[in-house]
Amino acid sequence: MLGSLNMDISVTVPRLPGPGATVLGGAAAFAPGGKGANQAVAAARLGADVLMAGCVGDDDFGRALRAALAAEGVRDDGVRTVRGVPTGLAMITVDAAGENIITVAPGANRQAGAPEVAAVTDESGDALVISAEVPAATIVAALAAGRYRLRVLNLAPAPPGAADIVAAGVDWLVVNESEAAAVLGRPVAGLVGAGGAADAAADLARVGARNAVVTAGSAGAAYCGPAGGLTVPGFAVRPVDSVGAGDTFVAALAVALAAAVPAREAVTAAAAAGATAVTRPGTQAGMPRPADVLAATGHPWPVPAPDPRG
Repeated sequence: MLGSLNMDISVTVPRLPGPGATVLGGAAAFAPGGKGANQAVAAARLGADVLMAGCVGDDDFGRALRAALAAEGVRDDGVRTVRGVPTGLAMITVDAAGENIITVAPGANRQAGAPEVAAVTDESGDALVISAEVPAATIVAALAAGRYRLRVLNLAPAPPGAADIVAAGVDWLVVNESEAAAVLGRPVAGLVGAGGAADAAADLARVGARNAVVTAGSAGAAYCGPAGGLTVPGFAVRPVDSVGAGDTFVAALAVALAAAVPAREAVTAAAAAGATAVTRPGTQAGMPRPADVLAATGHPWPVPAPDPRG
């Protein structure tokens, strides 16, 4: 995994505030986050052996984030502590329906560069997952790094020049509606129909993504690639907290693909894992294990559990 590590500061409110509005919420909760770290934890919980590469500050938040990775069995060999720069922060507001708005102060994540690319270059594995809360130049360099069977790029959020990154060629691209819109330069809304996620996935496949997935929140996800097109309607679950659902989807997709699950089945399994995350509070705390996916959605996790005997 190459991506961000943030300390999440979350507040639950009765409704999300509009421009200029103040809404009183509950007590602030501090928890480990960042798209890269979230995806690392989700992948580990779903059975993968994971190395995390990224940057934290030399502060209590940075030390807490590294400890959280270790507690989940994620190797932090590629995490660099940067002196004089604070650890990244994410301010998260969640309403009663589980919807959220997130503001990120990148901090040390902006320092991710050549050392982190070198960390994943020196690693060999089945899959490299790259998320976009790090500099665009680092993303581009990482796309050519190491000896990986597949690379999954999550352009979340879509950086400046996102369209050029995709046009240069991407093995697997995962974006949501707004991120797909940023790459394609047009609105994307809904799962199917004109201008929906299915159309967007097909367009992304035409402009440089060999395999493209566009998620559409509770509506589901759409895929287009060599295996054809696929729409996966959202799984019917009771939402509690949608923060981290997208990261769970990305990690689950990568784990399934690395285990040689066919593309169409892998996208469906990822949608089930993402839906399961919505049913559980917290970001990393809410990320599911295989039994949780089956219990919440009725969809079995298709990757066999690792043998504890090695």
